[in-house]
Order: sequence, then C-alpha cells, then structure tokens
Amino acid sequence: MPTSIGAALKSLPAPAAADAKKLQLIEELTLNVDSEQERVLAEILGRNAGAEYLSNCGLDAAAADRATFRSKVPVMSYEDLQPYIQRIANGDRSPVLSTRPVSEFLSSSGTSAGERKLFPNVEDELDRRQLLNSLVMPVINRCFPGMPKGGKGLFFLFIMSETKTPSGLVAQPVLTSYYKSEQFKNGSDGPYYHNTSPLAAVLCEDAFQSMYAQMMCGLCQRHDVLRIGGSFASGLLRAISFLQLNFKQLADDIEAGTLTSRVTDICVRDAVADILRRPDPDLAQFVRTECTKADWAGVLTRIWPNTRYLDVIITGAMAQYIPALRHYGGGLPLVCTRYGSSECFFGINLRPACDPSEVSYTIMPNMAYFEFLPVDDVAAGDDDARSRLVDLARVEAGREYELVVTTYAGLNRFRVGDVLRVTGFHNAAPQFRFVRRRNVLLSVDFDKTDEAELQSAVEVASALLRPDGASVAEYTSRTCTEHVPGHYVVYWELLPITTKCAPAVENEATVMGMCCLEMEEALNAMYRQSRVAFRSIGPLEIRVVQPGTFEEVMEYAVSRGASVNQYKVPRCVTLPHVIQLLDSRVLSSHFSLGLPHWTPPKPSD
Repeated sequence: MPTSIGAALKSLPAPAAADAKKLQLIEELTLNVDSEQERVLAEILGRNAGAEYLSNCGLDAAAADRATFRSKVPVMSYEDLQPYIQRIANGDRSPVLSTRPVSEFLSSSGTSAGERKLFPNVEDELDRRQLLNSLVMPVINRCFPGMPKGGKGLFFLFIMSETKTPSGLVAQPVLTSYYKSEQFKNGSDGPYYHNTSPLAAVLCEDAFQSMYAQMMCGLCQRHDVLRIGGSFASGLLRAISFLQLNFKQLADDIEAGTLTSRVTDICVRDAVADILRRPDPDLAQFVRTECTKADWAGVLTRIWPNTRYLDVIITGAMAQYIPALRHYGGGLPLVCTRYGSSECFFGINLRPACDPSEVSYTIMPNMAYFEFLPVDDVAAGDDDARSRLVDLARVEAGREYELVVTTYAGLNRFRVGDVLRVTGFHNAAPQFRFVRRRNVLLSVDFDKTDEAELQSAVEVASALLRPDGASVAEYTSRTCTEHVPGHYVVYWELLPITTKCAPAVENEATVMGMCCLEMEEALNAMYRQSRVAFRSIGPLEIRVVQPGTFEEVMEYAVSRGASVNQYKVPRCVTLPHVIQLLDSRVLSSHFSLGLPHWTPPKPSD
C-alpha cells in the first residue's frame, strides 16, 4: 500500500471544481481527526441533552466533556438497548435515546432469535449519510480519469418490504430507506446518479419484476454503461444468473418492443416503455448470440463493452465471490467504495482501484463518535471494556479492534460487532480493513448465522434421526458459492445410539432431505426471507461423512500446531485443505426438500 494516498491523488489529473471541493473536504477532515471527533461528541451530547438514557447514566450531557462521557456512559449491547427500543416502538414519544423525534427504525439482519434488530433513525441522519455518499464519485473520478460524459451506471438495486411498529413507525432496512428517500432521488452527485434503472423498477418490491425491468433497461442502454454493480457482490452474481435463466424472454421482448406480461406493475411497465420504445431485432439477436455461448467468461465486457469497473461490496463474507466476479468481469477492476451499516455510515475507500485483498476504509470523523475495543478484550464485560476503549486518533497500526459508535440518532457507545484491522493512515485518519463480524459463522447474502443458531438448528433437525437409532456425532459448515445462488453446506458425522452396527437411516434421502428443511425452518427470518422471497440463497445441503472424518480434521489441526487438550471442532471451515478433506469423505449428499416457512410481516407488526 502506498505510504501517501494524498500523493497518489495529487499525481492524477485535476478534477472538476465540484470534485475538487469534495476531495478538499476529505483532506481537511482527515488532517484534524481528534479535534473533529471532540467536536462531534460535543455536538451529539449537546443535541441529546435531556435524553432519558444519558440522564440514567448520571450524565449532564449539556455540560459534559469527553472525559466525563467516558467515565459515566457504559458500553452498550443490543440487549441493553432493547427495552428503550421497545418503548419507542410502542409509541413512547418522550426523549428516550435522543431529543430528536425518531422518524423510522432501520432494521438489520435477523438475530439468533429470528428477530431483526431495530435502530432508531432521525431525519437529518439521511443528510449525513448522503454527504458521505457524495464523496464517493470524486474519489472514483480521480482513480478512473477520462470517463466519458453522459455515461451511466448499471446498478442492480432492490428494496425490501417495510413493516410498522405498534405505534405506526416504519421499520425497514437501511438501503431500502435510502432508495426511498428524497436524498436518493435528488442525489445528483452520488454514485447512483445516471443509473440505467428507472426509479420505479428499483422501488418495485416484487423481486422478479424489479430484476427483469432493470436488466431490460441495462440491455437497451448497453453502450451507455460505464460501470456495473449493486449493493453486494452476491447481488451482482444473482443478476448474472438471472440473465442466464431469462435471456430468451428478454430477447423476445426486445425484438417485439413490448414487455412480457409477467411484469404486471403499471409504474414499472410505464417506466420501461420510455426506454424500450421500439422493436430492436439486432439487439435481440446479439443478446441471444452472447447468452447461448457455452463460455460466459468476460460476458459483462462483451454485453456492456464500455464498462470501466465493477462496483460492489467485496469485503467480509462477500470476498468469497471475488473469483466468480473476475470470471464474468473479464478482468475489470473490482471497486469497493464505502463502509456502513444500519447503525451508522463510517467511511470510504480512498483507493477504489486497489486489489480486493487490499481494500481499506478511511473513517470519516464527522459521521459519528468512534471508539475501538482491542480485539483481545472483546470478551471482557462492559464495565471492563469501557476502560479499554481507544479513540479513533489513538489506534495502532496492525492491531485489530471491535468498532464502538456513538451516533447522532441516540446510540451511545454501541458495540457494532465489526472487527477491523488498522492498515495505515491517511493524514491523521486511520484506515481499516474489515476482518469479520463478531460471532457470525455463515453468510451468503444479507443473512447472518452465528454459532448458537447453527447449533440449535442442528439439534432440532437431528431429532428426526432418532427413530432410526442415529444421532449427529459432530458437525461443521461452510458456504458454497460454486453456483449461484450460494447455499449453506453442513457436514454431519453420524453415530448409532442403539445396538445397530452402523448409523444406517431408513429412507435416507427422504429423512435427510427433511433434516435439511428442518434446519432451514430453525434459522432466522432474514435467512428464510432470502430463501423464499428473494431466492438469493439456495437450498441447504447436508453432506454425511464417513465415521472418523472429524478425527482426521483434528489431526490436521494438531499437525499445524493446535493443542490436543484445547482443540475444538470448528463450526465453520474455510481452509481449502480441510474442505477438501471433508469432501473426500462424503458418503451421501442431500438438499432441502422444499422452502422453509416465511410470511411477509403484516404492516401492524
């Protein structure tokens, strides 16, 4: 990594005046990190003075300085936050967490209890997030100079259904909230400006109709497309898979100049009609020719020949999709631009053209007040953790930390659960590489499955083996992304619990298929919604391995230095050699026999 990103930026062609102002703002913010953080904390405490939570901590927020804040306010987990959230959701309009009215809740992925976490949002937070988004394109323009004017982005963007709390407040994912906002619709300097997808298609809740319309518009404007992407790498691969499955119908519609009757949303049909204005048999034949080729390597550059880069999140769990994106992208750079969550938007990648393995984010100190818990201390109790927190300006290069935030919307010293590694600095601002989510084992798309949830799902499903006198002796798991959509693979080593000589299961295919489905039923709501509504996760697979397989896994770990006395079976495996070992011992493989139960929440939920 270059020692001076500023020097790298200065070596590039001069940007337009608007870009120059945004780049200058980045420089100013990153030069004075500690003073900016002190200002932000004072502003947050000042505006939330009188909030019940801070008062309960014994803090006079209006007069508090940073030292007093540190001594009085404990580290907060979601479990600590939940009683306050429930009161607001039920209609309490007093200043519970913030003196500003809660405008909506932002919902995260499901937890082990099957419930989504809800975070309060206030009106001006959208402006703050849009400010960070507005910094993205100036940085990209510096790294990809000479982008033709009038070019567009083919971004596959989708919303999820919203719910309402008992008091009528909307609860929806952060990206859904953003795509529905006026800031998104009017964000002329953001990354999604000049998108080939009409707004009506993005805001259509039917996943098929939305994807079909966005793909159609992208094909009709293929020579205008300069960048292709989506929110996550998995979403872009899902779009490619959709094209493979539906190119014949798309080509027929292009040739006829009319949209298939499968798209029923009137707003979507009207929006696409403005782009699909007349029959285009040449384009239709081109789509058929390209999509019937056996080799789809580089298909994105063949269909959209002017594309300069792919813009998707490729860090964390999404890194598993990098090989597939390189295959379909034909060598196009993989650009990962910004880092955020339901709780807060954090920072941007100042080197968007870097190799995916080197992606680091520079935290913008005006977004929130940031503290960091050294990763060796993440298991400590909250009281102990409070004394170990490190300010943004005082983290050390090479160390790993869990992110803790205090936000304008009323989260105070909240543990986000992201583990980050400090990779360097831009001016005085630390740069972080996303390492992992704390406690998350499996993730294919928006889903997050932790160890406790996986354990519970295995226990529930393995009960189906008892009539056959078998049980699960050991298990582990991984995500499989060799095909799209990806899916969970769970390895089971069976053990007889009766006098039978072997753990044979009668009607094995049916019983094991039922076990797969039972596991899926036990997983969280976000997983089940992704399986049923979005079809972004494939059927769960159980691979039954030979007796003694997990003994071999342990022997391999010991050969690499693990202690026999302290060895624990990993509940998720990523090492290629271990995966190869497990797969070489598979006796049978089984997939879920159907879809798990998922019902869209009622508006009053």
